[in-house]
Amino acid sequence: MIIEPRMRGFICLTAHPGGAAQNVKQQIEYVKSKGPINGAQKVLVIGASTGFGMSSRITSAFGSDAATIGVFFEKPPVEGKTASPGWYNSAAFEEEAHKAGLYAKSINGDAFSKEVKQQTMDLIKNDLGQVDLVIYSLASPVRQHPETGVLHRSVLKPIGNVFSNKTVDFHTGKVSEVTIQPAEGDDIENTVTVMGGEDWAMWMDALKEANLLAPGAVTVAYSYIGPSLTEPVYRKGTIGRAKDHLEATAFEITDSLKDIGGKAYVSVNKALVTQASSAIPVIPLYISLLYKIMKEEGVHEGTIEQMQRLYSERLYTGGEVPVDEKGRIRIDDWEMRDDIQEKVAALWEKATTENLAEIGDLEGYRKDFYNLFGFDYKDVDYKAEANELVGIDSIK
Repeated sequence: MIIEPRMRGFICLTAHPGGAAQNVKQQIEYVKSKGPINGAQKVLVIGASTGFGMSSRITSAFGSDAATIGVFFEKPPVEGKTASPGWYNSAAFEEEAHKAGLYAKSINGDAFSKEVKQQTMDLIKNDLGQVDLVIYSLASPVRQHPETGVLHRSVLKPIGNVFSNKTVDFHTGKVSEVTIQPAEGDDIENTVTVMGGEDWAMWMDALKEANLLAPGAVTVAYSYIGPSLTEPVYRKGTIGRAKDHLEATAFEITDSLKDIGGKAYVSVNKALVTQASSAIPVIPLYISLLYKIMKEEGVHEGTIEQMQRLYSERLYTGGEVPVDEKGRIRIDDWEMRDDIQEKVAALWEKATTENLAEIGDLEGYRKDFYNLFGFDYKDVDYKAEANELVGIDSIK
């Protein structure tokens, strides 16, 4: 079939397997170009199919020759309908890993569920024995609690006050004012239940209890802080409460891993175009201005540059892992540089529909968005027929 992007609001309903393969290959080439990393050899990535999770898996495999197991929840293809982008990414990753002689297997299912945890643990036990790195990179808006069966939904809302500020529709370039009503009822509790650290801790407890964590095993979850511009709706809003919980959970997991010499970290990463961030008001405008400045300064990074730097300059240097005063790894350090934030804040005041194309990088934002779904890659012929029925080697 000829596969074209079909949009509904901030969601693309189609994905291109050829573009996804190109995305994965480009990331692999980048990691290989930076040289080997003396990192973990047996790696579990929970939330492994897109964004930071996929880039973590690629960095482990092609930076450290690691065996990897990836867990994700993606929609497989059916005739005449494409899979979700993470399915095609994972298919391409496994193909490239197997070509390189690397172990790579995947599990498609709800990572919050007891069944998928058990399936993953059985696979580790049978194939790897133990893992020495667990990456936790889930980004789901909903979670069915494995104990209660209750379906919790996260919300992006400020706490206490109405929030109003600028945003942009990145499809049209129209800058407008957005107003978000504050959290009410169970909004905070639900968001923490979905996006906080409870499930991460459940994974680590289950792995430890089953003796599937190697001595000195490390686990890393991903977070974001961001600038004062987005603070009321992000870090000081409902999602911020969930991130606070996630960060507190790192200390609890570290305590529970003491007897095997293990450690849990939260890595605070850079603002990037993801399916989730595209739907957050204010963030697309902030990112388009940030990209412009960081590209001009020569310090712009995508997910693969971020993860390669996290592994090579933070986690696996051979020395102590550098953390901030709250025990977090900061790989958002270039984004949060004072000079960069001052320039972004100045541009923010000026940003209008008329001048955004000039003072921001809306084109870069759009390209990154379409790339997420396998579109807008130079070396892919989008007018040619593509086979949507791509399988993943290890998923029958």
